[in-house]
Amino acid sequence: MEVPAKRPLAGIEVVSLAVNLPGPLAAARLAELGATVTKVEPPAGDPLAAAAPDWYRNLIADQRVVSLDVKQEADRAKLDELLATADLLITSMRPTALARLGLAQPQQRFPELSLIEIVGHTADPEIPGHDLNYQAVHGTLTPPQMPTVPVADMLGAERAVSTALAALVARAESGGGQPYRVALEEAAAWAGNAVHYRLMGEGAVLGGAFPGYGIYECADGHVALGAVEPHFFLGALATFGADGTHEAFARAFADKTMAELEAIAARDDLPLNGIRTNSGK
Repeated sequence: MEVPAKRPLAGIEVVSLAVNLPGPLAAARLAELGATVTKVEPPAGDPLAAAAPDWYRNLIADQRVVSLDVKQEADRAKLDELLATADLLITSMRPTALARLGLAQPQQRFPELSLIEIVGHTADPEIPGHDLNYQAVHGTLTPPQMPTVPVADMLGAERAVSTALAALVARAESGGGQPYRVALEEAAAWAGNAVHYRLMGEGAVLGGAFPGYGIYECADGHVALGAVEPHFFLGALATFGADGTHEAFARAFADKTMAELEAIAARDDLPLNGIRTNSGK
């Protein structure tokens, strides 16, 4: 299948006022799809640049970054120049702050502009919070361990992208832009359904109860076995001479290295991988 030379969002202009993580992730994804993205940062910059500089540089690689103090008249005029030709505006501030900037209903001044407003909580978007808070109330944390993935931020970013695409489709039909809101707490709730409906979590079928889906110790670390489908599970039993119990798999893996087990898995078409804990690329 041939890959189209023109990316699907070529010609679409995006302005992002969002800092930290969900907004920049969404903007980077839209840029990857071909949109022209201008990232407007406050004079102090994006906190993400200090917290994770390499990730920040990666996210803005295909964007134009400008520094504006949008509370000042001259810089606000520069922002309005950007918005005059933009198709999408991404924000991540509280609604009251957005209203003070006169951007709660931007289509009133810029008829073709759609707002993608990323907020925290659904019921009251003025309540402060971050990824950890949203995960805390939707069952995706295992205290006292800190999460290793910002689930709400990551899923929230993808929700912002899909909402942006839906906004473009709606505008093509109506001819005008509209404001849309994406709540990170809803993204966390969506992720938490895996625990709520007992697919994952302690004692659930994919939470350790099923021997074919689990983490096992090997000679130089740990491996992840994902033999969920019957043919993969039966294949794992045949390859490792196990009887289908956690204990049997543990014995089969204990004296082999990750590399050895991965080679066996590749040979026998089994979903098994060594677990790498290095956070660097």
